[in-house]
Amino acid sequence: MVMQVILLERIERLGQMGDVVKVKPGFARNFLLPRGKAKRATKENIAVFEKMRAQLEASNLKRRDEATAVSEKMKGLVVVVLRQASDKGQLYGSVSGRDIAEAITAAGFTVTRDQVRMDKAVKGLGIHQVKVSLHPEVSVAVGVNVARSEAEAEQQAGPDKAVEAAKAVFEREADAEALAPKAEGEAAQPAEEAPAPKAKKAAAENEDAAEDDAPKAKKSKGKKKDA
Repeated sequence: MVMQVILLERIERLGQMGDVVKVKPGFARNFLLPRGKAKRATKENIAVFEKMRAQLEASNLKRRDEATAVSEKMKGLVVVVLRQASDKGQLYGSVSGRDIAEAITAAGFTVTRDQVRMDKAVKGLGIHQVKVSLHPEVSVAVGVNVARSEAEAEQQAGPDKAVEAAKAVFEREADAEALAPKAEGEAAQPAEEAPAPKAKKAAAENEDAAEDDAPKAKKSKGKKKDA
């Protein structure tokens, strides 16, 4: 058994605003209808939607722009969640979407647990990536640093900082190497090419002088023989 509804906003993996789709009755009654994300696809509701389409699209665009601005500020955000865990790093319990939403809100960005998209609860120490849906069309990745203490959280974040520092060093070295051949070429070219014509000219003059002296030496030798 299915129910037809008209979507009042984009629903991931379901459809865009204005689409008439078939869904399970439980999903419609427990999620879509009470949260104002859809209405039953009756002729009356479809007619009302068509009259309000322009207004709904304008409102959606405004909310999307606001969400995009917030997502830019949230880029690179990592929140710390402290939990007890075993020596192997397994948590005594788990970190839920509610816990993450509270940590993000404490960091200055108000979100609800429903906006935190997780396939399953976090059950181990370390830095985990979760998706936060700020709008049906705007999401941002947030890091969740799960540790037993603030000191451990800083230690876990350390390798990321080290990688960034190493990357910066590699980029500086690459820039230096890119500039090095050009600098050497400009310095070496005059030094190698400038003396070459003089050396060639001097060698030619010595050769000509040797040819001019050769008959004289031969003639001198002949006179000594006659004597």
